[in-house]
Amino acid sequence: MKRWKSVAVVVALMMVIAACGGETGSETTTTTGDTVGTEAPTTTSGDTAEEPSGDRTQIRWFVGIGAGGQPEQADAQRVVVDEFNASQDEIELVLEIVDNDVAYETLATQIASDNPPDIIGPVGRDGSNAFSGLYLDLEPLVESTGFDTSIWPEETIENFREPDGTLPGLPFASFPSFIFFNRALFDEAGLPYPPQEYGPDGVTVYGEGTEYEGTWDFDKVAEIGAILAVDANGNDATSADFDGSNTVQWGFVWQWTDRLFQQGSFWGAGYPVADDGTADVPQTWEDEWRWYHDAVWGTGIAPGQEELDALGGNAFQSGAVAMAGTHLWYTCCVRDDDNNIPGDFFDFAVMPSNNGVVTTNMHADTFRILASTQNPDQAFTVLSYLLTDAALPLLTAYGAAPADETLTEDFFASLEERYPQGVNWQVAVDSAAFADAPSHEQFLPGWEQYKEAMDTLQSAVLTDPELDLDGAIADLETNLTAIFEENAG
Repeated sequence: MKRWKSVAVVVALMMVIAACGGETGSETTTTTGDTVGTEAPTTTSGDTAEEPSGDRTQIRWFVGIGAGGQPEQADAQRVVVDEFNASQDEIELVLEIVDNDVAYETLATQIASDNPPDIIGPVGRDGSNAFSGLYLDLEPLVESTGFDTSIWPEETIENFREPDGTLPGLPFASFPSFIFFNRALFDEAGLPYPPQEYGPDGVTVYGEGTEYEGTWDFDKVAEIGAILAVDANGNDATSADFDGSNTVQWGFVWQWTDRLFQQGSFWGAGYPVADDGTADVPQTWEDEWRWYHDAVWGTGIAPGQEELDALGGNAFQSGAVAMAGTHLWYTCCVRDDDNNIPGDFFDFAVMPSNNGVVTTNMHADTFRILASTQNPDQAFTVLSYLLTDAALPLLTAYGAAPADETLTEDFFASLEERYPQGVNWQVAVDSAAFADAPSHEQFLPGWEQYKEAMDTLQSAVLTDPELDLDGAIADLETNLTAIFEENAG
């Protein structure tokens, strides 16, 4: 499998770390001490696991570069391991839980020292990118075993496919994106709520039968957002008297989805690399960046960085923003009793379209098998178990929405208990059908450098009203081309 130079550098560095720690062990990679399934020693993460007991094939499950490290999560994982081991006598599943702070270094050390685990996870695409190129393509095993992938939408499966056609992951926990909206602010403005049902092709209508009727797209978001953006004197952003320097309420924000490759993907999925390996930012991304810069500094419907800081870093939660584009995971943080924000002020709406196309960014956690495994068939048996029989207890422990639609009712029932105001949870379910492919988190060579370059321009978008965005995008592409060339192998 193709391996990017960045991965090789990480692994090489970990070999040096492992060598330097020869007498005292891996000093910077001590685990939490949790190993389940054998009596293997657990003093350091680099210890070689004990040989399989009896005639069983040992499969090691590495937890730490994503969720799974909290005490209640660890307990749930131990139960899953015990139940799996009791259910058959051919495979012995061993759980290795590593502190998140050292998980990347620990895993890299294990790989470099020829002692890798078989399975890692749960982990998102971003978190797994540090080891891109080291994962097993699951598609041949899916086909040879007849594993039933019909439990997931095809679009969700394709979200895991790599540019080379391989499929290193299968759906487990899905976090589709859509619009959170503040009912109270819409009521106060006398505006219809945003639509809560997608049309046949995704595109739908806002304010049907009212003076505001029109396609629910980002132009409509800007139009409605201007009515919902209000200054300290009570003027909204449609008024000539609106004071954008003294805004107290905003119409729209990208809520913790504000990295530029995230923002851009809401206007259309893309991959910022040309066939020759140079950077080529998709036009839809550029269009969205211009739209959002204008939303901050032109129309004033979105808060800039100074305003975001003043809102405590959680803009929609403050109650001062009418609409927020974000993911299902944001339910974690939309209620803050300490600030007396009621839990019943929000609901869900569908994602607006752009040029007749709806795109919802998808965040998704899964489990991956390392290509170095000596027992791919047995590892896939365990993987299949984690994705099916063990899915609900693990998802409940992780607080993650199931990719398997047959489990969604139980999951949303738990959210209903927390937010009983009648949230339209179906919006989240339906949004999965429009997941971005390729993913906005699709691996790129020099991934961390790529994110830093994007973040630098994002900062300028949020802080510089006079930004020459065309020139900044040209500079970004030059910078990204150098990053890609440096790290491609």
